[in-house]
Amino acid sequence: MAFLLSRLLIIGIALAVSAPALAQDRRVPAAGELRASYAPIVQRVAPAVVNVYAAKVVQNRNPLFDDPIFRRFFGAPDGGSQVQRSLGSGVLIDAGGLIVTNVHVVEGADEVKVSLADKREFEASVVLKDPRTDLAVLRIKSSEKFPFLDFADSDGLQVGDIVLAIGNPFGVGQTVTHGIVSAVARTQVGITDYQFFIQTDAAINPGNSGGALVDLAGKLVGINTAIFSRSGGSQGVGFAIPANMVRVVAASARIGGSAVRRPWLGAKLQPLTSEISDSLGLKRPSGALVASVSPGSPAVHAGLKPGDVIVSVDGQGVDDPNAFDYRFATRPLGGSAKLGLLREGRETTVTVGLTLAPELPRDEITIRTRSPFGGVKAANLSPALADELQVDSSTEGVVVLDVDNGSYASNLGFQRGDIIESVNNERIEKTRDLERIANAKTGSWRIIINRHGQRINAVFN
Repeated sequence: MAFLLSRLLIIGIALAVSAPALAQDRRVPAAGELRASYAPIVQRVAPAVVNVYAAKVVQNRNPLFDDPIFRRFFGAPDGGSQVQRSLGSGVLIDAGGLIVTNVHVVEGADEVKVSLADKREFEASVVLKDPRTDLAVLRIKSSEKFPFLDFADSDGLQVGDIVLAIGNPFGVGQTVTHGIVSAVARTQVGITDYQFFIQTDAAINPGNSGGALVDLAGKLVGINTAIFSRSGGSQGVGFAIPANMVRVVAASARIGGSAVRRPWLGAKLQPLTSEISDSLGLKRPSGALVASVSPGSPAVHAGLKPGDVIVSVDGQGVDDPNAFDYRFATRPLGGSAKLGLLREGRETTVTVGLTLAPELPRDEITIRTRSPFGGVKAANLSPALADELQVDSSTEGVVVLDVDNGSYASNLGFQRGDIIESVNNERIEKTRDLERIANAKTGSWRIIINRHGQRINAVFN
């Protein structure tokens, strides 16, 4: 105890002696030392970041009234409606009033308005929605010219680069936060089909969705879209869609397309596990394994084979299928891309043409009859639709686009992307085949469904 007290006394004396010395080292910073600021960048880019207000009318209803017996005894309700509003951010990308935001900000909206940094408000229309990337493009209904941001090459970002996030968190008004790029090429996030995100510790909160992530040159490097949080607020893990993917979606909107134009490979890819990597004699499980190729596809013409491992696209590394999807989807149509491969332990390169997937008449239908398909919205499967839904384009049949909530088909477990191959041993090749069979009076239904490459044989009575 005496030893402990003596040690504390010595430490106390040392602190007492050193404290004046520390105080003498402190000084008031000179005026020139305080001038470093992000203000010039913010002043240049903030006018191009807008607040997005979306409103939709929803009907108030009690789910009990979905039951026909309940309606028979109590009648149909008058219902009533209310307006639901959502709040987000957006970025002007050209002087004509084209804005990029997130799909989830404007999903189902009957009315969209944007508010500029100078408090002016404008009505906007939705030009294009791309659920696969969670990106939507709006256009301001005005003929005047607007400030806008130029795109940066997001592939040039490095971990440690300083970035600014600008948006409208919690509806408090335009807010700027700063941080660094914490990671690039995040592919295991599970937010969109194209999982390839910039991670940043710049504070991003609800309402920042669709806002700008900019570099110190004042260029757009990403669209803020999601956060990882246990509390609902910022915890330093935010994700942004890279500008190079935003550029592809914006280009499709500029030419008036209703869907994003992306190159089609025509191959089914799967991640490399440690076991597969060892069986192929690879040093590490990195790359995208070609599981199958579709007849007549660019993959076939390029000479891709099952068992090939794609490790790069135009010299840029590919760690998994998600990384490949991003790299390939951001290549410009009309040209070609060089794919680096590992084939039977040897490195090789193939050249793939960058073309659109073939589209066929979809002939969309919604089944309303009392059958296992009641509530199913279906379409003819084509390579373009298969690519959109991420299903096997070599499978023939009719694909499920949507299933009404509470419908008979929903209760039976039908899902978006299910391919209906046959019903009662009859091949389903077109939506009209499905419609005809769904209208038939039959006591039992034997249905074969292809779900993510697995055939499901179901019988309903």
